[in-house]
Amino acid sequence: MKELKFKTNINCSGCLSKVTPILEAKEGIAVWQVDLQDDDRTLTVKTSDLTEEEVQAAVAEAGFRAEAK
Repeated sequence: MKELKFKTNINCSGCLSKVTPILEAKEGIAVWQVDLQDDDRTLTVKTSDLTEEEVQAAVAEAGFRAEAK
């Protein structure tokens, strides 16, 4: 399983509530979390088969940005 990290603009619990259903429904994501205390609001995703682009597309679907770190 690989761990992907992204700098995001997900910066509050309201933002998390928008992105949660999309990331939870995305097949291939085993575990994910956003560190709201980090200046980069780092999203960490553990996946066995998704690419960075697929995770970025899922985050964009929720209206947010994710840049690979």
